[in-house]
Amino acid sequence: MSPSADKLRSDSAMDRYYQLTRHPVLTEKGSDDIHQRNSYHFRVPTDAGKVEIRQAVETVFGVRVLSVNTIFVRGKIRRRGYAVGAKPDWKKAIVTLHSEDSLDVF
Repeated sequence: MSPSADKLRSDSAMDRYYQLTRHPVLTEKGSDDIHQRNSYHFRVPTDAGKVEIRQAVETVFGVRVLSVNTIFVRGKIRRRGYAVGAKPDWKKAIVTLHSEDSLDVF
């Protein structure tokens, strides 16, 4: 394999990692998790797996990940007059870090 192919593969992997960690979720429950369990919440693509999320957080932020839990969140039904629609479904990842590590994203 040529060096340029390695560079393309690593660039695309880093792009995917940045895409996975781009959207932190800031809620009251998430803030409590940061202080009590050292856990951070992220909105991730629905096709992302736990191993891929772990690799992304470890690579982008340089921290040690203890566990990754994922939740598939259903979109809410919304109405505006007679029109009925739905918010899109999304996936949330709860990433628990080692007690000595923290993220400065929040």
